[in-house]
Amino acid sequence: MVLSRFWLAIFISSIVFVVFNLFFGNSYTIDYVLNGKKDDPILLSEKYIYEVPAFIKDSIKKAPDQTMVVNRDTINADTTYVFKNKTVKIFSGVQKSDGLLPTCKATLIDLILPLMAYLAFFCGLMELLIISGASGKLAKVLSPVFVKVFPSIPKNHPSISYMTLNFAANFLGLDSAATPFGLKAMESLQTINPEKDKASDAQIMFMCLHASGLTLIATSIIGYRAAANATNPADVMLPCIITSFIGTIAAFLIVGIKQKINFKSASLVIVLMVLIAAIVGLLMYVNHLDLIGKNYFTSNLSSLILVVIIGFTLIFSFIKEKKFTEAKTTVYETFVVGANNGVKTGVTIFPYVLGMLVAISLFRNSGLFEIISHWISFGFSNIGVSKEITDALPVALLRPFSSAGSRGFLIDSMNTFGADSMTGRLSSIFQCSAESTFYVIAVYFGSVNIKNTRYALGTMLLVDVICVITAILVAGWFF
Repeated sequence: MVLSRFWLAIFISSIVFVVFNLFFGNSYTIDYVLNGKKDDPILLSEKYIYEVPAFIKDSIKKAPDQTMVVNRDTINADTTYVFKNKTVKIFSGVQKSDGLLPTCKATLIDLILPLMAYLAFFCGLMELLIISGASGKLAKVLSPVFVKVFPSIPKNHPSISYMTLNFAANFLGLDSAATPFGLKAMESLQTINPEKDKASDAQIMFMCLHASGLTLIATSIIGYRAAANATNPADVMLPCIITSFIGTIAAFLIVGIKQKINFKSASLVIVLMVLIAAIVGLLMYVNHLDLIGKNYFTSNLSSLILVVIIGFTLIFSFIKEKKFTEAKTTVYETFVVGANNGVKTGVTIFPYVLGMLVAISLFRNSGLFEIISHWISFGFSNIGVSKEITDALPVALLRPFSSAGSRGFLIDSMNTFGADSMTGRLSSIFQCSAESTFYVIAVYFGSVNIKNTRYALGTMLLVDVICVITAILVAGWFF
C-alpha cells in the first residue's frame, strides 16, 4: 500500500508540475518528457531570425550548418542556436534521463532482456544445486544461524541456501549473480508465506539485509574512479565496506526489534564476530598491498569466486549424477528446466520494473527532483554542512530511485570537482553503500506478486538515511 501510494504521488506530482511549467512557467515544450533521450539538449524557446541579437544572426548565417554555440550561460554548459525553416531554436542544458517512451523501450531491451539472460543461466545452476543435494547440505550447515535471524523459516529450508548465495554474491560485488539468487530466495520464502499477497517477516528481513548492500569488492566504483584519473582508485574501498557494514547491522537491528528477534543468541553473536573478524582480516591484507596489488586483488577475487561456484556446481552434479537419474532427468535437462524458470521470472517482473522506472523518469525530467535536491542541499549548507558534502548529496538522494541516475551524478561530480576531492570520494561511497531501494522493491516483491510490502519500504529508506550519515562521517574521518 505504501509503495503504491508513493508511486502514485511521484506520477501525479510530476505530471502536475510539468503541465504547470508549460502554461505558467519557463517551459517551451514538454515533448522531451515523453520522447527525449538522456543528454539531449533541451529546447528552451523558438524565435524568428530577426528577433535574435545581431551578432548571433550574423554568426548563424555564416556557419555552414547554420548553428551557433555560445558558452555564456552560467547555469548550463552552453546555449545552442539552430536556424531551420525560418526560425531559430534555442537549446540549453541537457536532459537528465530518458523520456517516458524511450524508458519503456530501454527497460525491456537494456535491462529486462539482459536480466532474463542472467536469470536463465543462474537459475539453471540453482536447479542443479537442488537436484544434486548441494543446496540442502548448505542449508543444513547454516540452519542453526538462520533460524535465529529468520525464526519463521523451518530448519533446513531451501531458501537458506539461496539467501546465503545472494548475500555472498552481493558481498563480492557479483550483481549479475546476486539478483537471480535473491529472486530464487524470494520464491522459496513465498512457499511458506501464509498470506501470499502480503510480505512475510522472513521476506522483509531478507529484503532489508539485501538492500543494505554489504560489499567487499566495489569493482564498478573502482572502475569509475580509475576512468576519472584518481590517484588511487581503490582508496574508497575501506570506507565503502565500513559504511555498508553499519547499514547492514542497522537493518538487522531495526527489523529484528520489529520482529522481536532474540539478539542474545550465542550463535548470532558468534557469527557476527566471525564476520567482523573476516572483514577486518581482508582489510588488513588489502591495506598492505601497493596500488597495483590492490587493483589486481579487487579485479580478480570476485570473478575467481564466481568461476569456482560455477565449477563446483557442475563437478558436484557430475559426481551426484545418480540423483539426476533417480529424478528421471539428466544434468543438462535439469539446467534447461531451471533456465526456463528464470526466463519466466524475468517476464513476471517486467511490468513491476517498467512501472517504477517510468515513474522515476518522469520525476527526474519534470524538474521536481532537481528542486527537492537543491532545497535539501541549501538546508544542509545553512546548518553548517560544508559545500564539499552538499555537492555530493545529489548522488545520495537519487541512489534509492535509480542506480544509473546516481551513477551519472557520481561521474559528473568526479569530472567537476576531481576524483580525489572530498566530493568525488564521498559521492563514490554514497554510490556503493546502498541499493536502489525502489527498483529492488519492484523486482523482488513483484517476482512473487506481493502487493502489501508492510514496513519494508520505510525500513529500507531509513537504512538509506543511516548509510548517508555514516558515509559522511566515515569520509570525514578518512579524507
